[in-house]
Amino acid sequence: MSVAANLIPIREAIAAACRRAQRDESSVALMAVSKVHPAEAILEAHAAGLRLFGENRVQEFQEKAPLVANLPDIEVHLIGPLQSNKSTRAAELFHAIDTVDSLKIAQRLNSAAAALDKTLPILIEVKLSHEESKHGLPPDQLPALLNAIAELPLLRACGLMTVPPWSLDPETARPYFQTLRRLRDQQQAIHPTLTQLSTGMSNDFTVAIEEGSTCVRIGTAIFGKRPKPSQP
Repeated sequence: MSVAANLIPIREAIAAACRRAQRDESSVALMAVSKVHPAEAILEAHAAGLRLFGENRVQEFQEKAPLVANLPDIEVHLIGPLQSNKSTRAAELFHAIDTVDSLKIAQRLNSAAAALDKTLPILIEVKLSHEESKHGLPPDQLPALLNAIAELPLLRACGLMTVPPWSLDPETARPYFQTLRRLRDQQQAIHPTLTQLSTGMSNDFTVAIEEGSTCVRIGTAIFGKRPKPSQP
């Protein structure tokens, strides 16, 4: 099916979740996770009305960027882990970095933003899962990191993101979304720019919306299954 056709049930599900939560549908951004998909998939999604995209790797998007850079109103965020040695290139390529989880990364991004004469929006990735494969900052370290980032003039901490353990049952993710929202609410009194919650993916985004998500990251439900890597 086409991206446009896939978007119909997704938008209906977002609208229904917003009604259940008594939220305005405009309060939830739909991010198309285009990682591992070719630039042509981004072009198709943009033509279908999507403007916000998420990519996992700096090097992968660097190859796609020339093909999509001139699309009107496109906004691309880094949603995968960032190595400090790629901070400068990430600040150049992306409109926002959604996976900051250390002061070292934040400082490098701030220096890169200074060289580019730009302010860089960021999200703090919080690790709420015990899975070793998950990235992010331990929750008890969040206040200290936010206080340190507040001293970096070219970074704007806009919110928090997390990735709960994957499950066939979306309800298992609800406690993780609730915890992230509590963390955001606690810190927002000190850091007023902390308004966003990036939670929810293809299998659990409606639960995330019910628990306050302001951005759902959807890949498979939009683009279909990820293409298999080509054989050498």
